[in-house]
Amino acid sequence: MIDEAVQHLLDGFVTSVRQVAAVEAIWLHGSLALGDYQLGRSDLDLVAVVSSPVPDAVADVHRRLMRESPLAGKLHCSYMRADQLTDASIQHVTFAQERYFDRPVTPVTRRELALSNLSLFGPPPSSLLPATTDAELTDFIRQDLQEFWLPAVARRTNWYADIWVDLSFVTIARAHVTLTTGELITKRAALDVLPSLDAPAGVVADIARRRYGSPGRPSPFWRHRRAVLARQFVRTAIPRVLT
Repeated sequence: MIDEAVQHLLDGFVTSVRQVAAVEAIWLHGSLALGDYQLGRSDLDLVAVVSSPVPDAVADVHRRLMRESPLAGKLHCSYMRADQLTDASIQHVTFAQERYFDRPVTPVTRRELALSNLSLFGPPPSSLLPATTDAELTDFIRQDLQEFWLPAVARRTNWYADIWVDLSFVTIARAHVTLTTGELITKRAALDVLPSLDAPAGVVADIARRRYGSPGRPSPFWRHRRAVLARQFVRTAIPRVLT
């Protein structure tokens, strides 16, 4: 069941964005669609299908909602042109982290959309979005690990940030399961997988507290120690996951 404040935000977004853009459908994916949403911590991940270029007024919709609701800062939406749904490599206009940028709707996101098949407006993903093959999904996951996460180990300063630690560990665990079984799992389930990959227990507990408990404020010593442990894990775990 969706929290009342979240539902109110989603309803307001759908109504407002349809007034300024040629929206054909709005789909839900990510934590909320997969049943792992944490109020005030998780992002609200959306995809909007549009029939014409996204007008500047869409950004005004996002910013107005952020002024009205603290939850709206985590409402992220990629705007896919209806005539560009087939190619997963195309970069689509996205509003997230309080700004515009371009990014693809990846095979992982496409598979999530297919699994949940949730539409806030218009036809569901199964009606418009081409199916993602298992080969497309695994090829993307392997490329992401090899070309993004493994090289990222060289950039030491990144690993002092919570988001790098959290996302890398969860991504590796989810990748392991998908490459092994073909299934997509939630972030909560990924934490249960990490011990089997020899992830440092203290870092896994730290991630769990931040997402599901009371995170507290880490000491400078622990932040440094966590960065070292996280880089070591990512460096050694990715080759094993890819084997």
